[in-house]
Amino acid sequence: MSAAPTHALNVRLGIRENLAQFGLLVLVNAFVGAMVGLERAILPALAEDEYQLVARSAILSFIVVFGLTKAAANYLAGRLSDAWGRKTVLVAGWLVALPVPLVLMWAPSWGWVLIANALLGVSQGLTWSTTVVMKIDLAGPRQRGLAMGLNEFAGYLAVGGVALATGYVAARWGLRPAPFGLGLVFVLIGTILSVVLVRETRGHVDVEAAQRGAINDPEGFGEVDAREVFRRASWSDPTLSAVSQAGFVNNLNDGVAWGLFPLVFAAAGLGLAEIGWLAALYPAVWGAGQLVSGAASDRLGRKPFVVGGMGVQSVGIGLVAVSDSFAGFAAAAVLLGLGTAAVYPTLLAAIGDVAHPSWRAQAVGVYRLWRDTGYAAGAVVAGVLADAFGLEAAIWSIAALTLGSGLLVALRMDAGRSATRAAELCAPTPDPAISVCSGG
Repeated sequence: MSAAPTHALNVRLGIRENLAQFGLLVLVNAFVGAMVGLERAILPALAEDEYQLVARSAILSFIVVFGLTKAAANYLAGRLSDAWGRKTVLVAGWLVALPVPLVLMWAPSWGWVLIANALLGVSQGLTWSTTVVMKIDLAGPRQRGLAMGLNEFAGYLAVGGVALATGYVAARWGLRPAPFGLGLVFVLIGTILSVVLVRETRGHVDVEAAQRGAINDPEGFGEVDAREVFRRASWSDPTLSAVSQAGFVNNLNDGVAWGLFPLVFAAAGLGLAEIGWLAALYPAVWGAGQLVSGAASDRLGRKPFVVGGMGVQSVGIGLVAVSDSFAGFAAAAVLLGLGTAAVYPTLLAAIGDVAHPSWRAQAVGVYRLWRDTGYAAGAVVAGVLADAFGLEAAIWSIAALTLGSGLLVALRMDAGRSATRAAELCAPTPDPAISVCSGG
Protein backbone atom coordinates (compact mmCIF):
# COMPACT_ATOMS: atom_id res chain seq x y z
CA MET A 1 0.00 0.00 0.00
CA SER A 2 1.24 3.47 -0.86
CA ALA A 3 1.81 5.59 2.21
CA ALA A 4 -0.41 8.55 2.89
CA PRO A 5 1.34 11.93 2.96
CA THR A 6 2.36 13.06 6.43
CA HIS A 7 -0.07 15.97 6.46
CA ALA A 8 -2.97 13.57 5.73
CA LEU A 9 -2.29 10.95 8.40
CA ASN A 10 -4.80 12.34 10.89
CA VAL A 11 -7.45 13.19 8.32
CA ARG A 12 -10.78 11.36 8.61
CA LEU A 13 -13.45 11.26 5.95
CA GLY A 14 -17.14 11.62 6.68
CA ILE A 15 -19.64 14.42 7.09
CA ARG A 16 -19.80 14.14 10.88
CA GLU A 17 -16.00 14.14 11.20
CA ASN A 18 -15.80 17.34 9.14
CA LEU A 19 -19.10 18.87 10.18
CA ALA A 20 -17.97 22.46 10.78
CA GLN A 21 -16.16 22.78 7.47
CA PHE A 22 -18.84 20.84 5.60
CA GLY A 23 -21.58 23.06 7.04
CA LEU A 24 -19.62 26.16 6.10
CA LEU A 25 -19.36 24.97 2.50
CA VAL A 26 -23.11 24.31 2.42
CA LEU A 27 -23.65 27.92 3.52
CA VAL A 28 -21.18 29.24 0.94
CA ASN A 29 -23.00 27.36 -1.80
CA ALA A 30 -26.28 28.93 -0.72
CA PHE A 31 -24.77 32.32 -1.53
CA VAL A 32 -23.50 30.93 -4.84
CA GLY A 33 -27.03 29.85 -5.72
CA ALA A 34 -28.45 33.17 -4.61
CA MET A 35 -26.45 34.93 -7.32
CA VAL A 36 -28.31 32.91 -9.99
CA GLY A 37 -31.64 33.54 -8.28
CA LEU A 38 -31.20 37.27 -8.92
CA GLU A 39 -32.06 36.74 -12.59
CA ARG A 40 -34.44 33.83 -12.45
CA ALA A 41 -37.78 35.65 -12.37
CA ILE A 42 -37.12 39.03 -13.93
CA LEU A 43 -34.49 39.00 -16.68
CA PRO A 44 -36.82 37.85 -19.51
CA ALA A 45 -39.24 40.64 -18.51
CA LEU A 46 -36.33 43.09 -18.41
CA ALA A 47 -35.37 42.08 -21.95
CA GLU A 48 -38.87 42.82 -23.24
CA ASP A 49 -39.75 45.90 -21.19
CA GLU A 50 -36.50 47.87 -21.04
CA TYR A 51 -34.56 46.64 -24.07
CA GLN A 52 -37.55 45.98 -26.38
CA LEU A 53 -36.33 42.55 -27.45
CA VAL A 54 -39.03 40.58 -29.27
CA ALA A 55 -37.47 37.45 -30.77
CA ARG A 56 -37.33 34.57 -28.30
CA SER A 57 -33.82 33.67 -29.47
CA ALA A 58 -32.63 37.21 -28.67
CA ILE A 59 -34.25 37.17 -25.23
CA LEU A 60 -32.64 33.83 -24.42
CA SER A 61 -29.18 35.01 -25.49
CA PHE A 62 -28.31 35.76 -21.85
CA ILE A 63 -28.72 32.05 -21.03
CA VAL A 64 -26.51 31.07 -23.98
CA VAL A 65 -23.73 33.34 -22.71
CA PHE A 66 -24.18 32.15 -19.13
CA GLY A 67 -24.22 28.48 -20.12
CA LEU A 68 -21.14 28.58 -22.33
CA THR A 69 -18.99 30.55 -19.91
CA LYS A 70 -20.11 28.45 -16.94
CA ALA A 71 -19.42 25.24 -18.85
CA ALA A 72 -15.88 26.35 -19.73
CA ALA A 73 -15.26 27.54 -16.15
CA ASN A 74 -16.48 24.18 -14.80
CA TYR A 75 -13.84 22.38 -16.81
CA LEU A 76 -11.12 24.82 -15.75
CA ALA A 77 -12.22 24.55 -12.12
CA GLY A 78 -11.56 20.82 -12.14
CA ARG A 79 -8.09 21.26 -13.60
CA LEU A 80 -7.13 24.30 -11.53
CA SER A 81 -8.37 22.92 -8.22
CA ASP A 82 -5.87 20.08 -8.59
CA ALA A 83 -3.06 22.43 -9.63
CA TRP A 84 -3.71 25.45 -7.37
CA GLY A 85 -5.89 24.08 -4.59
CA ARG A 86 -9.66 24.15 -4.08
CA LYS A 87 -9.78 27.26 -1.90
CA THR A 88 -7.83 29.40 -4.38
CA VAL A 89 -10.29 28.58 -7.16
CA LEU A 90 -13.27 29.24 -4.88
CA VAL A 91 -12.03 32.69 -3.90
CA ALA A 92 -11.18 33.54 -7.52
CA GLY A 93 -14.77 32.70 -8.50
CA TRP A 94 -16.18 35.12 -5.95
CA LEU A 95 -13.86 37.90 -7.10
CA VAL A 96 -15.13 37.49 -10.67
CA ALA A 97 -18.71 37.92 -9.40
CA LEU A 98 -18.09 41.22 -7.61
CA PRO A 99 -19.08 43.54 -10.51
CA VAL A 100 -22.11 41.50 -11.66
CA PRO A 101 -24.86 43.15 -9.54
CA LEU A 102 -23.61 46.63 -10.39
CA VAL A 103 -23.58 45.92 -14.13
CA LEU A 104 -27.12 44.48 -13.98
CA MET A 105 -28.33 47.53 -12.06
CA TRP A 106 -27.14 50.09 -14.58
CA ALA A 107 -26.54 48.28 -17.91
CA PRO A 108 -27.29 50.83 -20.67
CA SER A 109 -27.80 48.15 -23.32
CA TRP A 110 -28.52 44.43 -23.63
CA GLY A 111 -24.87 43.89 -24.53
CA TRP A 112 -23.90 44.91 -21.00
CA VAL A 113 -26.38 42.38 -19.59
CA LEU A 114 -24.63 39.72 -21.66
CA ILE A 115 -21.26 40.82 -20.25
CA ALA A 116 -22.68 40.49 -16.73
CA ASN A 117 -23.92 37.00 -17.55
CA ALA A 118 -20.52 36.02 -18.92
CA LEU A 119 -18.95 37.07 -15.61
CA LEU A 120 -21.71 35.31 -13.66
CA GLY A 121 -21.14 32.12 -15.67
CA VAL A 122 -17.40 32.13 -14.97
CA SER A 123 -18.05 32.81 -11.29
CA GLN A 124 -20.65 30.05 -11.00
CA GLY A 125 -18.41 27.56 -12.75
CA LEU A 126 -15.52 28.23 -10.39
CA THR A 127 -17.45 28.54 -7.13
CA TRP A 128 -20.14 25.88 -7.50
CA SER A 129 -17.77 23.32 -9.01
CA THR A 130 -15.29 23.85 -6.20
CA THR A 131 -17.87 23.51 -3.43
CA VAL A 132 -19.01 20.25 -5.06
CA VAL A 133 -15.47 18.87 -5.21
CA MET A 134 -14.66 19.96 -1.65
CA LYS A 135 -17.74 18.25 -0.23
CA ILE A 136 -16.94 15.06 -2.13
CA ASP A 137 -13.42 15.29 -0.69
CA LEU A 138 -14.72 15.62 2.86
CA ALA A 139 -17.59 13.12 2.77
CA GLY A 140 -15.82 9.94 1.72
CA PRO A 141 -17.18 7.12 -0.46
CA ARG A 142 -20.17 6.11 1.69
CA GLN A 143 -21.83 9.51 1.88
CA ARG A 144 -21.38 11.11 -1.52
CA GLY A 145 -25.08 11.10 -2.34
CA LEU A 146 -25.95 12.75 0.96
CA ALA A 147 -23.14 15.28 0.50
CA MET A 148 -24.36 16.23 -2.96
CA GLY A 149 -27.95 16.38 -1.77
CA LEU A 150 -26.98 18.87 0.93
CA ASN A 151 -24.85 20.90 -1.48
CA GLU A 152 -27.51 21.16 -4.17
CA PHE A 153 -30.28 21.65 -1.58
CA ALA A 154 -28.55 24.77 -0.30
CA GLY A 155 -27.77 26.12 -3.74
CA TYR A 156 -31.17 25.64 -5.32
CA LEU A 157 -33.20 26.55 -2.27
CA ALA A 158 -31.32 29.84 -2.41
CA VAL A 159 -32.07 30.14 -6.14
CA GLY A 160 -35.78 29.72 -5.40
CA GLY A 161 -35.85 32.03 -2.39
CA VAL A 162 -34.05 34.84 -4.17
CA ALA A 163 -36.18 34.41 -7.32
CA LEU A 164 -39.25 34.89 -5.13
CA ALA A 165 -37.73 37.90 -3.39
CA THR A 166 -36.70 39.62 -6.62
CA GLY A 167 -40.16 39.06 -8.08
CA TYR A 168 -41.73 40.90 -5.15
CA VAL A 169 -39.12 43.65 -5.16
CA ALA A 170 -39.59 44.16 -8.90
CA ALA A 171 -43.38 44.27 -8.56
CA ARG A 172 -43.10 46.99 -5.91
CA TRP A 173 -40.04 49.04 -6.94
CA GLY A 174 -39.47 48.17 -10.58
CA LEU A 175 -37.20 45.84 -12.52
CA ARG A 176 -34.09 47.92 -11.79
CA PRO A 177 -32.04 48.70 -9.81
CA ALA A 178 -33.63 47.48 -6.55
CA PRO A 179 -33.78 43.68 -7.19
CA PHE A 180 -30.09 43.47 -8.00
CA GLY A 181 -29.08 45.26 -4.81
CA LEU A 182 -29.50 41.93 -3.03
CA GLY A 183 -26.62 40.61 -5.12
CA LEU A 184 -24.16 43.04 -3.57
CA VAL A 185 -24.89 41.56 -0.14
CA PHE A 186 -24.58 37.97 -1.38
CA VAL A 187 -21.29 38.44 -3.19
CA LEU A 188 -19.64 40.26 -0.29
CA ILE A 189 -20.67 37.65 2.30
CA GLY A 190 -19.64 34.76 0.04
CA THR A 191 -16.25 36.30 -0.60
CA ILE A 192 -15.54 36.98 3.07
CA LEU A 193 -16.57 33.49 4.18
CA SER A 194 -14.42 31.87 1.50
CA VAL A 195 -11.34 33.96 2.24
CA VAL A 196 -11.48 33.83 6.03
CA LEU A 197 -13.04 30.51 7.03
CA VAL A 198 -12.89 27.92 4.23
CA ARG A 199 -9.97 25.46 4.48
CA GLU A 200 -8.24 23.45 1.77
CA THR A 201 -9.42 19.82 1.34
CA ARG A 202 -6.68 18.23 -0.76
CA GLY A 203 -5.40 16.37 2.30
CA HIS A 204 -8.63 14.36 2.27
CA VAL A 205 -8.00 13.45 -1.35
CA ASP A 206 -4.53 12.14 -0.45
CA VAL A 207 -6.05 9.86 2.19
CA GLU A 208 -8.65 8.38 -0.12
CA ALA A 209 -6.16 8.03 -2.98
CA ALA A 210 -3.80 6.11 -0.67
CA GLN A 211 -6.60 3.69 0.16
CA ARG A 212 -7.52 3.19 -3.48
CA GLY A 213 -3.89 2.56 -4.30
CA ALA A 214 -4.09 -0.65 -2.26
CA ILE A 215 -7.05 -2.00 -4.23
CA ASN A 216 -6.69 -4.37 -7.17
CA ASP A 217 -7.52 -2.07 -10.06
CA PRO A 218 -7.90 -4.06 -13.28
CA GLU A 219 -10.07 -1.42 -14.93
CA GLY A 220 -7.31 1.20 -14.87
CA PHE A 221 -8.83 3.68 -12.45
CA GLY A 222 -5.45 5.09 -11.35
CA GLU A 223 -3.54 8.12 -12.61
CA VAL A 224 -4.55 9.21 -16.13
CA ASP A 225 -3.93 12.39 -18.10
CA ALA A 226 -6.47 15.14 -18.79
CA ARG A 227 -7.21 13.93 -22.32
CA GLU A 228 -8.03 10.46 -21.07
CA VAL A 229 -10.29 11.85 -18.33
CA PHE A 230 -12.17 13.88 -20.95
CA ARG A 231 -12.54 10.83 -23.20
CA ARG A 232 -13.86 8.60 -20.42
CA ALA A 233 -16.33 11.13 -19.06
CA SER A 234 -17.56 12.16 -22.52
CA TRP A 235 -18.04 8.92 -24.46
CA SER A 236 -15.80 5.91 -23.82
CA ASP A 237 -16.91 4.94 -20.31
CA PRO A 238 -20.58 3.84 -20.44
CA THR A 239 -21.47 4.98 -16.93
CA LEU A 240 -19.58 8.28 -16.95
CA SER A 241 -20.79 9.23 -20.43
CA ALA A 242 -24.40 8.30 -19.58
CA VAL A 243 -24.14 10.60 -16.59
CA SER A 244 -22.69 13.41 -18.72
CA GLN A 245 -25.45 13.27 -21.35
CA ALA A 246 -28.14 13.16 -18.67
CA GLY A 247 -26.62 16.24 -17.06
CA PHE A 248 -26.56 17.97 -20.45
CA VAL A 249 -30.26 17.31 -21.07
CA ASN A 250 -31.20 18.17 -17.48
CA ASN A 251 -29.70 21.65 -17.79
CA LEU A 252 -31.06 21.99 -21.30
CA ASN A 253 -34.58 21.72 -19.91
CA ASP A 254 -33.61 23.95 -16.97
CA GLY A 255 -32.48 26.59 -19.45
CA VAL A 256 -35.91 26.38 -21.05
CA ALA A 257 -37.58 26.71 -17.64
CA TRP A 258 -35.43 29.76 -16.92
CA GLY A 259 -35.89 31.51 -20.24
CA LEU A 260 -39.20 30.42 -21.77
CA PHE A 261 -41.44 29.58 -18.83
CA PRO A 262 -41.68 33.20 -17.57
CA LEU A 263 -42.82 34.19 -21.08
CA VAL A 264 -45.43 31.41 -21.07
CA PHE A 265 -46.66 32.53 -17.65
CA ALA A 266 -46.87 36.17 -18.78
CA ALA A 267 -48.76 35.17 -21.94
CA ALA A 268 -51.30 33.43 -19.67
CA GLY A 269 -51.91 36.74 -17.91
CA LEU A 270 -49.88 36.23 -14.72
CA GLY A 271 -48.25 39.22 -13.02
CA LEU A 272 -44.65 39.64 -11.86
CA ALA A 273 -45.39 38.51 -8.30
CA GLU A 274 -47.11 35.31 -9.52
CA ILE A 275 -44.28 34.64 -11.97
CA GLY A 276 -41.87 35.12 -9.08
CA TRP A 277 -43.73 32.47 -7.07
CA LEU A 278 -43.57 30.00 -9.95
CA ALA A 279 -39.91 30.78 -10.65
CA ALA A 280 -39.22 30.09 -6.96
CA LEU A 281 -41.37 26.97 -6.60
CA TYR A 282 -39.47 24.80 -9.06
CA PRO A 283 -35.96 25.31 -7.62
CA ALA A 284 -37.33 25.24 -4.06
CA VAL A 285 -38.87 21.77 -4.58
CA TRP A 286 -35.72 20.78 -6.43
CA GLY A 287 -33.54 21.95 -3.54
CA ALA A 288 -35.59 20.40 -0.74
CA GLY A 289 -36.10 17.10 -2.56
CA GLN A 290 -32.36 16.55 -2.83
CA LEU A 291 -32.13 16.08 0.93
CA VAL A 292 -34.03 12.83 0.41
CA SER A 293 -32.83 11.68 -3.01
CA GLY A 294 -29.10 12.14 -2.43
CA ALA A 295 -29.02 10.08 0.76
CA ALA A 296 -31.44 7.49 -0.63
CA SER A 297 -29.23 6.95 -3.68
CA ASP A 298 -26.39 6.00 -1.32
CA ARG A 299 -28.52 3.04 -0.21
CA LEU A 300 -30.62 2.20 -3.25
CA GLY A 301 -28.25 3.02 -6.12
CA ARG A 302 -27.93 5.93 -8.50
CA LYS A 303 -29.55 4.57 -11.66
CA PRO A 304 -33.21 4.32 -10.52
CA PHE A 305 -33.18 7.95 -9.42
CA VAL A 306 -31.70 9.19 -12.70
CA VAL A 307 -34.03 7.21 -14.96
CA GLY A 308 -37.14 7.91 -12.89
CA GLY A 309 -36.26 11.55 -12.38
CA MET A 310 -35.87 12.24 -16.09
CA GLY A 311 -39.30 10.69 -16.68
CA VAL A 312 -40.95 12.90 -14.03
CA GLN A 313 -39.23 15.97 -15.51
CA SER A 314 -40.68 15.12 -18.91
CA VAL A 315 -44.21 14.95 -17.49
CA GLY A 316 -43.73 18.29 -15.70
CA ILE A 317 -42.50 20.03 -18.84
CA GLY A 318 -45.43 18.66 -20.83
CA LEU A 319 -47.85 19.93 -18.21
CA VAL A 320 -46.55 23.48 -18.74
CA ALA A 321 -47.46 23.17 -22.42
CA VAL A 322 -51.10 22.26 -21.69
CA SER A 323 -51.75 24.54 -18.68
CA ASP A 324 -53.18 28.04 -18.74
CA SER A 325 -53.61 28.86 -15.02
CA PHE A 326 -51.46 29.46 -11.98
CA ALA A 327 -52.59 26.15 -10.44
CA GLY A 328 -51.61 24.15 -13.52
CA PHE A 329 -48.25 25.87 -13.81
CA ALA A 330 -47.62 25.32 -10.08
CA ALA A 331 -48.32 21.57 -10.42
CA ALA A 332 -45.91 21.45 -13.36
CA ALA A 333 -43.25 23.29 -11.36
CA VAL A 334 -43.59 20.79 -8.50
CA LEU A 335 -43.22 17.82 -10.86
CA LEU A 336 -40.24 19.37 -12.60
CA GLY A 337 -38.65 20.13 -9.22
CA LEU A 338 -39.21 16.57 -7.94
CA GLY A 339 -37.74 15.05 -11.09
CA THR A 340 -34.70 17.29 -11.01
CA ALA A 341 -34.20 16.60 -7.30
CA ALA A 342 -33.99 12.88 -8.08
CA VAL A 343 -31.43 13.44 -10.83
CA TYR A 344 -29.12 16.26 -9.79
CA PRO A 345 -27.21 15.06 -6.71
CA THR A 346 -27.30 11.47 -7.95
CA LEU A 347 -25.39 12.30 -11.13
CA LEU A 348 -22.67 14.11 -9.18
CA ALA A 349 -22.41 11.26 -6.70
CA ALA A 350 -22.09 8.75 -9.55
CA ILE A 351 -19.11 10.67 -10.94
CA GLY A 352 -17.51 10.57 -7.49
CA ASP A 353 -18.18 6.83 -7.22
CA VAL A 354 -16.52 5.88 -10.48
CA ALA A 355 -13.68 8.40 -10.87
CA HIS A 356 -10.41 7.78 -9.02
CA PRO A 357 -9.58 10.43 -6.38
CA SER A 358 -6.48 11.47 -8.36
CA TRP A 359 -8.64 12.61 -11.31
CA ARG A 360 -12.04 13.00 -9.66
CA ALA A 361 -11.98 16.82 -9.70
CA GLN A 362 -11.22 16.76 -13.42
CA ALA A 363 -14.02 14.23 -14.06
CA VAL A 364 -16.45 16.46 -12.18
CA GLY A 365 -15.22 19.35 -14.33
CA VAL A 366 -15.84 17.44 -17.57
CA TYR A 367 -19.30 16.35 -16.40
CA ARG A 368 -20.18 19.92 -15.45
CA LEU A 369 -18.75 21.16 -18.77
CA TRP A 370 -21.26 19.02 -20.65
CA ARG A 371 -24.04 19.61 -18.14
CA ASP A 372 -23.89 23.39 -18.31
CA THR A 373 -23.41 23.44 -22.06
CA GLY A 374 -27.00 22.26 -21.86
CA TYR A 375 -28.05 25.74 -20.73
CA ALA A 376 -26.78 27.21 -23.98
CA ALA A 377 -28.15 24.38 -26.11
CA GLY A 378 -31.55 24.67 -24.45
CA ALA A 379 -31.71 28.40 -24.97
CA VAL A 380 -30.72 28.13 -28.65
CA VAL A 381 -32.99 25.19 -29.48
CA ALA A 382 -35.96 26.53 -27.53
CA GLY A 383 -35.53 30.04 -28.93
CA VAL A 384 -35.36 28.84 -32.53
CA LEU A 385 -38.29 26.46 -32.11
CA ALA A 386 -40.39 29.06 -30.31
CA ASP A 387 -39.77 31.67 -33.01
CA ALA A 388 -40.50 29.16 -35.78
CA PHE A 389 -43.35 27.07 -34.34
CA GLY A 390 -44.50 28.76 -31.13
CA LEU A 391 -43.89 28.32 -27.42
CA GLU A 392 -46.01 25.18 -27.05
CA ALA A 393 -44.15 23.26 -29.75
CA ALA A 394 -40.80 24.23 -28.26
CA ILE A 395 -41.82 22.99 -24.83
CA TRP A 396 -43.17 19.67 -26.12
CA SER A 397 -39.90 19.10 -27.99
CA ILE A 398 -37.90 19.53 -24.79
CA ALA A 399 -40.23 17.17 -22.91
CA ALA A 400 -39.62 14.46 -25.53
CA LEU A 401 -35.87 14.99 -25.45
CA THR A 402 -35.83 14.67 -21.65
CA LEU A 403 -37.70 11.38 -21.78
CA GLY A 404 -35.26 10.06 -24.39
CA SER A 405 -32.30 10.98 -22.19
CA GLY A 406 -33.70 8.91 -19.33
CA LEU A 407 -34.10 5.93 -21.64
CA LEU A 408 -30.47 6.28 -22.73
CA VAL A 409 -29.35 6.15 -19.10
CA ALA A 410 -31.43 3.00 -18.63
CA LEU A 411 -29.55 1.37 -21.50
CA ARG A 412 -25.97 2.52 -20.78
CA MET A 413 -25.45 3.15 -17.07
CA ASP A 414 -24.07 0.23 -15.03
CA ALA A 415 -26.32 0.09 -11.97
CA GLY A 416 -23.94 -2.00 -9.88
CA ARG A 417 -20.63 -0.34 -10.66
CA SER A 418 -20.88 2.57 -8.23
CA ALA A 419 -21.92 0.32 -5.37
CA THR A 420 -19.08 -2.07 -6.12
CA ARG A 421 -16.45 0.66 -6.09
CA ALA A 422 -17.76 2.14 -2.83
CA ALA A 423 -17.80 -1.26 -1.17
CA GLU A 424 -14.22 -1.90 -2.25
CA LEU A 425 -13.15 1.40 -0.79
CA CYS A 426 -14.73 0.52 2.53
CA ALA A 427 -12.56 -2.54 2.96
CA PRO A 428 -10.41 -2.47 6.12
CA THR A 429 -7.16 -0.54 5.78
CA PRO A 430 -3.89 -1.77 7.30
CA ASP A 431 -3.05 1.70 8.55
CA PRO A 432 -5.31 2.69 11.50
CA ALA A 433 -4.36 6.35 11.02
CA ILE A 434 -6.20 6.37 7.70
CA SER A 435 -9.97 6.26 7.84
CA VAL A 436 -11.92 6.48 4.59
CA CYS A 437 -15.25 4.94 5.51
CA SER A 438 -16.50 6.57 8.62
CA GLY A 439 -20.23 6.36 8.93
CA GLY A 440 -20.33 10.04 10.04
